[in-house]
Amino acid sequence: MGARKEFTYPSSDGAHQVHAVLWLPERGEARGVVQLVHGISEYILRYDPFARYLTEHGFAVTGNDHLGHGQTAKDPSEYGYFNDWWNLVHDVRALWLKTKESYPQAPYFLLGHSMGSFVARTYLIDYPGSLTGAILSGTGQEPAALVSLGKLVTGVGDPRKVNKLFAAFSLGAYNKQFKPNRTSADWICRDERVVDAYLADSLCNFLPKAGMNHAMMSGLQYVGSRKNLERMDRDLPVYFFAGDKDPVGAGGQGVKKVAGWFREAGVKDVTVKLYPGGRHEMLNETNREEVFADTLAWIEKHLG
Repeated sequence: MGARKEFTYPSSDGAHQVHAVLWLPERGEARGVVQLVHGISEYILRYDPFARYLTEHGFAVTGNDHLGHGQTAKDPSEYGYFNDWWNLVHDVRALWLKTKESYPQAPYFLLGHSMGSFVARTYLIDYPGSLTGAILSGTGQEPAALVSLGKLVTGVGDPRKVNKLFAAFSLGAYNKQFKPNRTSADWICRDERVVDAYLADSLCNFLPKAGMNHAMMSGLQYVGSRKNLERMDRDLPVYFFAGDKDPVGAGGQGVKKVAGWFREAGVKDVTVKLYPGGRHEMLNETNREEVFADTLAWIEKHLG
């Protein structure tokens, strides 16, 4: 089993030390690097099984806890709060710069899940030409009018408190699609053990604050702009994967919509994989071994 190293680096907000992890390949030189960008209300070490799978196949893997998440948060009062979308993007970029120092010639892939996929999509616009490939898990895009409304709603009141209206129409609405509900997180995946562990984990079981939702709506507006999308590297291969029952991706339709935007912006190599019956966290789903293998196969195909 490859070594796992944890470290910190300064956040772009100037007030935090970002917690990050590097998983080393089990043997020899790294065939490539995969940088992971986690989703909302979780943290990077939830990706340990997938990261170790990649290290078994010769890859170095890295990733960080976002502001307001995991060990980057100074204490539980910070869980679910940040107020600037680009702080997350800049922290991902800072980890890329740090990792490239150790692996200057290695093929480099960025994998973002859920909110992390929105961060990754922002990164693709702001830093074209810096990657070998991009992988977007559990992505989607609400209609522009709904995003604007969400930004308006979350801009009212205390940004450090949960906006109950927004929560009801986002995470709450996701779970209603799986009635009768066993838990409040049935929408995550079909594996009940994963769902129960998520709900029992204090680093996951919190609601995003209004300030974070407001910032994320700004990010969604940015990545939904045709003008911005046209700044992406058109030669960058991009792999979308999701469950066809994932509410974030509108049962796959939102995933197809975003992939279509990429193609319209001139991106030449766009692949979409939808898993029948899969929910939001395909890397934790009941068929995760299949998902791991498919993702690895796509990466290996694009090593160059």
